[in-house]
Amino acid sequence: MRDGTSGHDQGGVPMGGPAEVEARGTGSEPADEGPWEVRSAVRAPEIAYHPGRRAAVRRGPADPVKVLMHRHRDLCERAVDPLEIAAGLEAHGLTDRTAARYRHRDVFSLAEELYARVPAAGRSARAHHERPGRDTEARAGWTLTALLPGAACLATAGALRATEGVLGGGARFAVTAAGALLVVLGLRLCLRAGPLRVPAAAGGGTLYVCWLLGFAVYGDGLIAQVVSGGPDGHWTAAPAPLLGLSLALAPAAWCAHLFAAHARRRLAGSHGLSEFGARVRPVLFGVVALFLCATTALLYLAGLGHPGPGAGLTGPAALGALLLLARLLAVHGFPEPAATGLAAACAVEVAAPFLVLAGRLPGLDLLARPVDAVVAAAGPGGVAVLACGIAASGLLVHASVTLTRASAHASA
Repeated sequence: MRDGTSGHDQGGVPMGGPAEVEARGTGSEPADEGPWEVRSAVRAPEIAYHPGRRAAVRRGPADPVKVLMHRHRDLCERAVDPLEIAAGLEAHGLTDRTAARYRHRDVFSLAEELYARVPAAGRSARAHHERPGRDTEARAGWTLTALLPGAACLATAGALRATEGVLGGGARFAVTAAGALLVVLGLRLCLRAGPLRVPAAAGGGTLYVCWLLGFAVYGDGLIAQVVSGGPDGHWTAAPAPLLGLSLALAPAAWCAHLFAAHARRRLAGSHGLSEFGARVRPVLFGVVALFLCATTALLYLAGLGHPGPGAGLTGPAALGALLLLARLLAVHGFPEPAATGLAAACAVEVAAPFLVLAGRLPGLDLLARPVDAVVAAAGPGGVAVLACGIAASGLLVHASVTLTRASAHASA
């Protein structure tokens, strides 16, 4: 029974407390009913105000970034800036959606926190090593080496033209061999330093490049003779494509440098992986277009100086675009698709004359019809245009996906 002079019932529970509310919910009066009243008065406050109940539901580390920090400590200690950490995290499969689990809006903000929290002893030494003055000297160095193959090829072509009718066949062959050796040495120097340098060897690419360049010089004459019923004897070489492509090495080096520099700048100003991809993709297309314009102009000038068969612009220009895209992919860590694109172009160029020859067999004339249709529509150079154009288009699509990732520019 309630005490008329007290605001409490016999169980010591305040009026209107949990016991009385529970009793009202059942439609009964909170009377002194012995054990039931005491049990309600004790357990109701325990359930409502237990201090450890809510905290027991929470699981996981209080600082989720700390787990990630220990997992990628080597990456964070080697990084010069947060952009390298962001690129490394993306290479390990971390996305903007995954970064939300670490209480960050994107990978870039997560990388900034990791960079700030992980001490690195080698950062100051590497930052001191990459001074602007040395960067300018490095640019001048690789620009000069990129000009060497074109200069050697131009000197060789000029010497052969100046001595035409003066030197015999053996002497002209010696001049050609010496010039080819100088071009190879210059090309080796160009590809071992600067923006076109590949960190690891892209296996098998050299053989494909040699075939593609050889087909650019002799391929049009070979296809013309095979289609016309040959081959019959020797066919004339076309030095203009080789000369134009060797001169285009300098624009290729600068285009690769511009792409890496602009991608690095876009990486610094982006706030998400998807945003970075959308910003760097036009840079890739612009660099390829710029290189095509420069290469077409050089091929045109080379054709004016050395007119002859195979002096068309479309096939060598498509080959130049294919070589640039393959090199960009290899430089940024994707040598396998680069080699695949080069191999596909070589396969088409090798198959073309064999299909024509196989079509001469009884009942197999159907094999030669695709090559005959291409030659009828675009001339003998149409085979190189088709092979290099399709391969370059495939590499461009692949590069628009892979080279627009932050992980592709981790060490750019």
